[in-house]
Amino acid sequence: MKKIMTLCLVRANSQILLGFKKRGFGAGRWNGFGGKLKPGEDLLTACRRELLEESGLTAIECEKKAIMHFRFMDDTDEIEVHLFEVKEFTGEPVETEEMRPQWFYKNEIPFDKMWPDDRFWFPYFLEGKNFEGQFFFRDQNKLVDCKITEVANVL
Repeated sequence: MKKIMTLCLVRANSQILLGFKKRGFGAGRWNGFGGKLKPGEDLLTACRRELLEESGLTAIECEKKAIMHFRFMDDTDEIEVHLFEVKEFTGEPVETEEMRPQWFYKNEIPFDKMWPDDRFWFPYFLEGKNFEGQFFFRDQNKLVDCKITEVANVL
């Protein structure tokens, strides 16, 4: 079974907004904002909803940058993540029950406190590239294999 999810990264003034995940899947790590689609919801609507729920920001301009596929050895499900860059938004980031937002400059991104795959695909995002990625994990802490391909357009 395939789980479809969104991930939003907010970029402003040469900084990236990340959220420290306080509960649920990925707790204890810095990440973008996102999650599962609700029934009948499209990707962009889910992206905007999750960003608002987790950070208090309202996305105005979003651009799809990547599709990433994740598999875990102990799980038959595939997670398909659609990555969006939020280039324009309103509001100020606020801490929520799930996330504690914080701005980071490119050279300050806390890769040692993020998912192991982030250090591989994040540079593509920072350079403004569109890409597709495949990531295979032994468990939540051990990335076994990955493949990242730059693409002209993300469908």
